[in-house]
Amino acid sequence: MAKHRKRQYWLFKSEPGAYSIDDLVRDKSTHWDGVRNYQVRNMLRDDIQVGDRVLFYHSNAKPMAIAGTAEVIEPGYPDHTAFDSKDKHYDPKSDPDNPTWFMVDVAIIQKFETPVTRDDLKADEVASGMAVMQKGSRLSIVPVTETEWKAIHRLAGAKDPR
Repeated sequence: MAKHRKRQYWLFKSEPGAYSIDDLVRDKSTHWDGVRNYQVRNMLRDDIQVGDRVLFYHSNAKPMAIAGTAEVIEPGYPDHTAFDSKDKHYDPKSDPDNPTWFMVDVAIIQKFETPVTRDDLKADEVASGMAVMQKGSRLSIVPVTETEWKAIHRLAGAKDPR
């Protein structure tokens, strides 16, 4: 009998100029491609599963902020952009028979009416401890606790769709 897995929570970073929450609202779902960091690759390949929840974070933006939420709808599978020499994420060392890079598919849950900025996170007792707030945090995907997930919804004044 299959063991029931507890839902996990994640924060995915994207530069709004590359792909924004508005793009996800328009598209309804997308594949999260182009990750070229081994630690994050391992999360995409091994840890992030269907039903997990995602905080969509606009990085390298003014202001940087959590703009909404998404749900993982497809677990890790080979990132096909690594095999396409015309794609900006092309990796000539990546082999389709033994893929190096992985991606997941996500679908929009909600766009926050009021994005939760880094200043909002810094000022909150719970959110200030999030991995994204740690000095030197450079990973494009980081785990989030259920308590942090709830705090973000409180800060955004948004309904928690758990």
